[in-house]
Amino acid sequence: MGRHKQPEIRDRILDACVDHALVHGLPSRLEPFAAASGTSARMLIYHFGTRDALLRETLRRARRRQRDFFGELVTPRPEEPYPSTLRRAWRVMTGPAGLPYLTMFGRLREDAEQQLWPGFRRESTTDWLQPLQEGMRSIGRPELATLVLAVVRGLIMDIETTGDVSRADRAFEDFLAALVLVTGTQDLDAHGES
Repeated sequence: MGRHKQPEIRDRILDACVDHALVHGLPSRLEPFAAASGTSARMLIYHFGTRDALLRETLRRARRRQRDFFGELVTPRPEEPYPSTLRRAWRVMTGPAGLPYLTMFGRLREDAEQQLWPGFRRESTTDWLQPLQEGMRSIGRPELATLVLAVVRGLIMDIETTGDVSRADRAFEDFLAALVLVTGTQDLDAHGES
């Protein structure tokens, strides 16, 4: 009689692999994931089938975490003007808590072949539109979500390429000032102060 796979063990292993990948990137071999999850390469294959299948599931779980985390950040709050929400979200996304996600998925977006996640570039563009539309709807301009997304993605790519966070932060502040003018909303933190 063979063993039965235990989903809770598989989930624990996958979470450990995601934690490891967010800090160190995706490994080229299974050993770092085995060490991080407290198991063996053989058991990783037992639970996930192949190295690429494990990498794909690691990316998908990390992306789900990112969508939940960033999605909460851009959710409108009744007590806060939406430009202030966007400023706070920007600071967290580009800060220590968000940077591991940006690094991981920035590399994946640059992968020309996209073998691990075909269609990732398209999905990673469109999956943020709905939460931003909801936020922009709170100030009467849901159609500006595409513009917000383009600015955020462009500035994130700028940070990934140049490492100049200060310049990107200033550009985002300028964008928020223009957004306030265009939408006629207020901004509680117009000077970039915490």
